[in-house]
Amino acid sequence: MNMNFLRKLPIPQEVKKEYPVSDAMAKTKAARDEEICRIFRGESDKLILVIGPCSADAREPVLEYISRLARVQEQVKDKILIIPRIYTNKPRTTGEGYKGMLHQPDPAAHEDMLKGIVSIRELHRTALADYGFSCADEMLYPENHRYLSDLLSYVAVGARSVEDQQHRLTASGLDIPAGMKNPTGGDLMVMMNSIRAAQTSHTFLYRGWEVVSNGNPYAHAILRGYTKFDGSNCSNYHYEDLCQLSELYAKTGLKNPAVIVDTNHANSAKKYLEQPRIAKDILHSRRQSDELRCLVKGLMIESYLIDGTQKIAADGSYCHGQSITDPCLGWEKTERLILDMADVL
Repeated sequence: MNMNFLRKLPIPQEVKKEYPVSDAMAKTKAARDEEICRIFRGESDKLILVIGPCSADAREPVLEYISRLARVQEQVKDKILIIPRIYTNKPRTTGEGYKGMLHQPDPAAHEDMLKGIVSIRELHRTALADYGFSCADEMLYPENHRYLSDLLSYVAVGARSVEDQQHRLTASGLDIPAGMKNPTGGDLMVMMNSIRAAQTSHTFLYRGWEVVSNGNPYAHAILRGYTKFDGSNCSNYHYEDLCQLSELYAKTGLKNPAVIVDTNHANSAKKYLEQPRIAKDILHSRRQSDELRCLVKGLMIESYLIDGTQKIAADGSYCHGQSITDPCLGWEKTERLILDMADVL
């Protein structure tokens, strides 16, 4: 094979034993999991808000951001359930660029997967222990999910992964909601087929084991816009798009029809400052239709401490709290948006 095997990494069970979840943390996560699932079952009318940096690049600014979210969550807890984004691995369209904290716990240093595994577990662990947040991460590598499986309350399968068999089958074995994004080309039936696969029981190979999944009734759609053949962006968050998705759910007969709408990516044409307007547009659509109010369970927003994005300097320096991948809303705009949303719910 044309690869060098550097070292054998510890299995998830070993990492979990060294960096354990306490009984109190497990209890907090279980309560949050149940509250989130009640929303997907239609037993709670709270709005889910999956929000945070495009990528978690450093421990301190991410935890500072989460501490601020915790304060806002207390203010809006009757209407909004916040699930912080701690996205620790990032898909790269061409394979180049920063691949996330899993690969580089220090974005200015060389890749170190062992340090990365420990760093991402400790970051999610601190968010749960210190701030009461079980968080969201992207399931970019299905075989790595078990390093965080006792800490996460939500996973997303990205637009480039949603048609992959292993992602679908692994999602079918999770006991937390798994959001399946529409692919970059916008084919909604690809997304719907992935939801059906994730809601179904399967026998497959996972981490060297033959396993049987039970099917995940909380697998659901994420609309994130799409890209046309000429490279231009098209949105799919409008009232008509949501009605079309509702019709697709009715035809397919899937469990717990639900969608989380991503306000960035192709939906905003990567114009991150459009996210507040888009979020309010989606909430307006929910108010116009009981059907859409039941379907749209929440929003996904990219937000960090400082507006915009940046590149890491040649000497490795960069401003902590500002995204080094896609641009994000800064904190002041984020806080205002969350409070404004709560006012109209």
